[in-house]
Amino acid sequence: MKILHISDTHGHHRRLRELPDADIIVHSGDFTMGGTESEAIDFMNWLCDLPYAHKIFICGNHDDCLYGANISGLDQNVYYLCNSGIEIDGVKFYGVPMFMGDCVTYRQERNIKRIPSDIDVLITHAPAYGVLDFDDNINYGDELLLTKILEIQPQLHLFGHIHARHGIVKEHDITFSNGAIMNFDYSNLSLPNLLTI
Repeated sequence: MKILHISDTHGHHRRLRELPDADIIVHSGDFTMGGTESEAIDFMNWLCDLPYAHKIFICGNHDDCLYGANISGLDQNVYYLCNSGIEIDGVKFYGVPMFMGDCVTYRQERNIKRIPSDIDVLITHAPAYGVLDFDDNINYGDELLLTKILEIQPQLHLFGHIHARHGIVKEHDITFSNGAIMNFDYSNLSLPNLLTI
């Protein structure tokens, strides 16, 4: 199964043309810039129109307009994961968003602790501590998330958030993909990450 991973497009998703072939496209959050409903609707329309067999997305810290939203009307092969999962061809995906209302309370810690132990692909917006999370002399990753990932051992962890650390690394027998394709000043897009599971 080929997975195309993108993140942090910040309203520039329509600039992505001639995307590589894959079975599934995953967007790990920050598809809006200003967090408006119109930006979110435009992104979802764009995603629905893509020619991939399956499409998965979660929200990032810029996408607060969808906090608590009940999203309906998506195509049957488009999945919005919000502390929830989906199984596709025997591969279990689980998504944890990064809503600011959760991050400033105990709720994000609770969401991380509730990640199931039997998933194959974990999708978060935030990175795990020490893995493609370093910028401005700071590790921005989440220590609890790293602990949970090492405990459950998914095959893939897909995330974004830290624009300066776009890329793929393998550590602890887990492939980590930072799909943040918008550069630091929001002027250019990097190539998406292509992974196989």
